[in-house]
Formats: sequence, structure tokens, C-alpha cells
Amino acid sequence: MKDDDCVAFLQWALPRMGLYWPGFRKVRGLVCKRIDRRRRALGIDTVAGYRDLLRDNAVEWDALRALCAIPISRFYRDRGVFAALEHVVLPGLAAAACARPEHTLSCWSVGCASGEEAYTLSIVWQLQFAARFPAVALRILGSDVDPVLLARAAVGCYPSSSLSELPLGLRAQAFEARARRHCVREKFRAGVVFEQRDIRDSIPDARFDLVLCRNGVLTYFEPELQRSVLHRIIATLRAGGALVVGVHESLPAGTEGLARWPGMRCIFRRGMHANGTR
Repeated sequence: MKDDDCVAFLQWALPRMGLYWPGFRKVRGLVCKRIDRRRRALGIDTVAGYRDLLRDNAVEWDALRALCAIPISRFYRDRGVFAALEHVVLPGLAAAACARPEHTLSCWSVGCASGEEAYTLSIVWQLQFAARFPAVALRILGSDVDPVLLARAAVGCYPSSSLSELPLGLRAQAFEARARRHCVREKFRAGVVFEQRDIRDSIPDARFDLVLCRNGVLTYFEPELQRSVLHRIIATLRAGGALVVGVHESLPAGTEGLARWPGMRCIFRRGMHANGTR
């Protein structure tokens, strides 16, 4: 598919799925290669022919949405974010959890892809905080729309490239080698669960202390959908809970209920007296 044809197609198709063309500008080559493979597999000769199919076939839109998912994920992605979580955010959230009867620290990795972010949280907690806060039980939910990626997350084995940003000390302690793959040790899998969920349609019925919503909603969803989904995500946060967005992302104008965590560009705290928390 020529680049001009790719751009024209995406500018036509993305808004019809609630997705945002500017967010796809840099990754359009990857997306259009997938679409081209899909078109050929269906025996359709041209991009225009695939567009005609979409006009007549509602089911094909589901396939196209899956082709537009961008599962870029690595362990310890954006070191500065995890440094901030380790040194500032997690200690505060853990202390708050100690003051609650259930002593549970609940986290949600939104758009978790193959699970690297969720497992990174578990690794950091087990190695840095479990002994310091022995009464606190960590619970991590990873959700994604793609069942193939979630199946990989459930297995928990990764190529070396997925661990390229992980400090060597953490790598040695948290993984074991199996058939040229690096597999998360059982200790760090405990308390981590994965579920298939399209957050455009549904949000977990739970309360979280920490939500990581990075490089997804605020990059690839069109502005109105961003605001709607983000509003529902914020509502899952406990009072005083933290929301982490991508380092190059910004909250939509008019976002309420959050204040920037002091000194943190991409980490926000929900108001301490937020309504509806428990």
C-alpha cells in the first residue's frame, strides 16, 4: 500500500472507530502493512475494494480495530516513570493501604499488551517493598482487547528484546531461562491476573490505588472518546490514588478530579476527598 493511499484510508477509517489520526501518524506504516495483509488474505485487489467491504460488512470493522492496535511494550519502559513510582508514589500508596482494613494495594495496567508493565510492577514491589510492607497484599489487573497478546501475558515468557530496559539486577532475580526465552518466576506472577476488556465499552467494577494508562487512550482515541474513557478510569481510583499517563501525553482540557503529583510530569493524584471512593 502506497503511503498516500495509507494516509487517505486511515483518515477515513479511524474516526469511524473513535480513533485519532494524529496518534497514528508515526505508526501508520506498521498499521497499513497489517491492513494490506488482511486485504490480500480476503482476496481483495485494492484498498478501495477493502473500503467497499467495510461499508457493507459490520463484522469486518472488528477485524480492522484489532489491526489498528499498537502493542509496544517492554519491561521497565520509561525508566524515569518507574523510578518515580519506586521512590515516591508506591511508598505513599503502600502506607495508605496499611491504614485500610483489607491492607490491599490494587493496580490496573490499562492496555497491558503482553503483560510487561503488569509484571514490572510486581517485580518492583516484590524486590523493593514486600519486606518493608509485609501486611500489604499487591493485586495487579492487566487488561487488553487483544486475546493473542493476553495469551502471551499468561505464559509470561519473553525474548531478550523485551527486557532491554530492565536493570540487570532485576533481570537476574525475576526471570529464569527456558528455551531461549526469559520467563517470569512464579514469585512475581502471584497476584497478577489478566482479562480481555475493551475499555471503550466497559470498565472494571473495582477500586484501584494505581492505574497505569500509558500510550493508549490519550494517544490513539479521538478527543471526545478520550474524555469519556478517562472520566470512567478516574472514577475507579481511590481518593489519593495515582494515575500514570505516557511521558509525551497530556490530560484533555477540562479533566477534573486530578492534580499533578508534585514534581511528576506524567503522574497525577486523585483528590483526597473524591466522591464515591471507598
